[in-house]
Amino acid sequence: MPSSFALSTIFITIIISIAVTNATPLHFREAPKFYNSVNCPSITSPTPAADSTTTSNFCFNSNAINVAMTLDAAYLRGSMAAILSVLQHSSCPENIIFHFIASSSATTSDLHRTISTSFPYLQFKIYPFDDSAAAGLISTSIRAALDCPLNYARNYLADLLPSCIQKIVYLDSDLVLVDDIAKLAATPLTNDAVLAAPEYCNANFTSYFTPTFWSNPSLSLTFANRKACYFNTGVMVIDLKRWRAGDYTTKIVEWMELQKRMRIYELGSLPPFLLVFAGNIAPVDHRWNQHGLGGDNFRGLCRDLHPGPVSLLHWSGKGKPWARLDANRPCPLDALWAPYDLLRTPYILDS
Repeated sequence: MPSSFALSTIFITIIISIAVTNATPLHFREAPKFYNSVNCPSITSPTPAADSTTTSNFCFNSNAINVAMTLDAAYLRGSMAAILSVLQHSSCPENIIFHFIASSSATTSDLHRTISTSFPYLQFKIYPFDDSAAAGLISTSIRAALDCPLNYARNYLADLLPSCIQKIVYLDSDLVLVDDIAKLAATPLTNDAVLAAPEYCNANFTSYFTPTFWSNPSLSLTFANRKACYFNTGVMVIDLKRWRAGDYTTKIVEWMELQKRMRIYELGSLPPFLLVFAGNIAPVDHRWNQHGLGGDNFRGLCRDLHPGPVSLLHWSGKGKPWARLDANRPCPLDALWAPYDLLRTPYILDS
């Protein structure tokens, strides 16, 4: 069990955005229950199967850990694995409260049943997300999966969550943790930074924007006096209090509106975050986002880990470990995801 951390000021929110489709429903096994270490602070637990309209128990738990994620129905299997990995490696798993964001077209009762069946002890709440808020702003990107409205739910977290939730850790659903989430949550947001994330300054930052953007001085000067570097929005620590105060949702939406009028970027929901935040974020060690394990966005070729220690494995890119495992064409690192897979198959019998 990882060592314990002071959690008195940590507010993290795990948000999982889920949509329903007409596909055959997936069934998942029940996960083991994980218990707090002896040094964990106590919190007031919400009542079992908490009413989705109740927020009071979530708001007044200063010792609670809240973690955050986004996904659609195609990623439900990945989200279940991600939740299990967070709990399994947490020093205080009973102190984690999950907030799930579902598409407004989803059947909340079915989602609640799916989560509570596999995690009957889990503290969670489901919030509806109106897809139309983002759908009208989405421009076609290089991969259809990137155009799902729920990929843009991260833009609206400050509006979707109760105002009492002031700090979150946002996680994508195609990842697993192999370290204590409390360490990531404790990332200091210095110099009034709104968010923290691992930066990759060796990446070709200019490639995320079109020649139209760079040839227009009024646009390219956006990054003047900023040491702008690429960062992956699948792992972020966000100060929602500062986000609300700075009205950053509006700033992101304004760039999306401009994109509809003149194409200034190519890649989904990432560029608006770069336009607003790149060069002004707090650093996070690269161990917290070993990203790109899904391969490139076109062919999904296998990739190796980046050099250095690993706390989080992230299958960003076209290829997802569950799909490659099912097709019997896994990449070597997909074997590290498999132990967290809770999918119940016809070949697995309960003991």
